[in-house]
Amino acid sequence: MISERITPERLVEQACEAAGSDDFGVDTTWRDGLGRLCDGLIEEARLNDLGVEIAVMDIVRALTSRLQIVAWRSRHSEVAAAPVPRPLVIVGQPRTGTTILFDLLAQDPALRPPLTWEVDNPCPPPRPDTYATDPRIAETQASIEMSEHIVPGLLAHHPMGAQVGQECVRITSGQFCSMIFSVQYRLPSYYRWLLYDADHGPAYRYHRMFLQHLQSGVHGQWLLKSPAHLWQLDKLVAEYPDALIVQTHRDPLNVISSISALTHHLRRLASDDSSISDCAAQSCEEIVVGLERGMTMRDSGALADQRVIDVHFADFMRDPFATVRALYAALGRELEPVAEQRMRTFLAAHPGDRGGNRYRWADTGLDAGEVREQVRRYQERYGVTDEPLR
Repeated sequence: MISERITPERLVEQACEAAGSDDFGVDTTWRDGLGRLCDGLIEEARLNDLGVEIAVMDIVRALTSRLQIVAWRSRHSEVAAAPVPRPLVIVGQPRTGTTILFDLLAQDPALRPPLTWEVDNPCPPPRPDTYATDPRIAETQASIEMSEHIVPGLLAHHPMGAQVGQECVRITSGQFCSMIFSVQYRLPSYYRWLLYDADHGPAYRYHRMFLQHLQSGVHGQWLLKSPAHLWQLDKLVAEYPDALIVQTHRDPLNVISSISALTHHLRRLASDDSSISDCAAQSCEEIVVGLERGMTMRDSGALADQRVIDVHFADFMRDPFATVRALYAALGRELEPVAEQRMRTFLAAHPGDRGGNRYRWADTGLDAGEVREQVRRYQERYGVTDEPLR
C-alpha cells in the first residue's frame, strides 16, 4: 500500500542504508517538508503504481544526497569554509526564456552551471579530468530517456540531458521545500504551504552547501537558474548578497498556459488522473503571487533595482545575440569570441519551435480578462506587452 511505502520513517531508513550513514547534520527543518510531502503524495497526488515508485526514488535520492554531502563535509572541513562568490542567477516566470538563456550562457567557459548528472548523484564531487566521462553521466541519461519512453513528447516540452544545466529546485529538493515536487505531482496542500507559509531560508542554506560540495571538485563562477527564485528573492540575496540577478519577462497569460501544459505532461509520469485545467488553477495562483511578491521585494529594499537586469522574452526571440550582448554589457562582462561562437553553435543545434502547438489558452479553463487584470500592474511596470493568446 502507498501509505506503507511513502512514510518519512521508511524513506529515511532506505536512504541511510544507501548512504551508509544516518547523520543528516544539525539542521532538522527538512523533516517538516518531508512530512508534508509524504502526506500529499498519499492523500492528494492520485499516484498510479509507477508514480509510487518514482516518488520513492525521488525522495530517497534527495535524502541520500543530503546524507552523503554531510558526510563529505565532516571529512573535508575546507569545503564548508569555501566562499560562493558572485553567482549569476536567472530568475523570472517559468516559460519566459529562462532555459534557453541559461543554456546559452552555459556555453561561456567562464561560467559554471550545475549539470544534471552531478546534481542527481553528487558524491563523490566531480573531478576535472573525468567531468565529461564520469559513468554517472550515462546512468542519468538513461533515466531521462526512460522518462521520454514512458511519456513520449516530454523532452519536447522541456529539454533535458545529463550534461545540461539543472535548475536549483532540483538542489533544494533535499530540503523538501521545493517547487519541483508540486510541479511533478498534484499536491494542493503542499504547494500552498510552499507559497504562503514555508520558511525558505534553510532551503537556500542547503543550496549553498550543495554548491560548495560541487565546486570542491570543479571550480568556476556559478551560473544558476530557477523561476522559483522569483518567489523568494529576499531569501536568495540573504544567502548570496553579491548575486548578479537576471529577471526574464513575458506576457503572463501565455506563461500560464505553457507551464500548465508542461505540468500536466510531467504529472502523467506518475498519475493517470491529471488535467490541464487543474494544473492551470495552481499555475495561475503561483504566477500572480510570484509577480506581485517579486515587485514588492524589488521595491522594499530587500534588493535595489540596480541589482536586477531585466530581459524581455520578445526581445530575446527577436534577436538572441543582441540580447546577450546587452546583458553582458549590463553585467560589466565582455562576450569573448570563443563564448559567442559556442553559443551560436548551440543555438543552431537547438533552434526550438517557439512553443509550436504544445499549449493553448482554451485548455486552461481560465477567464483571460480576469487574469489579465490580475497581472496588469506587473505588465505596466516592466513594459510587457500582451501577446496573442495561443
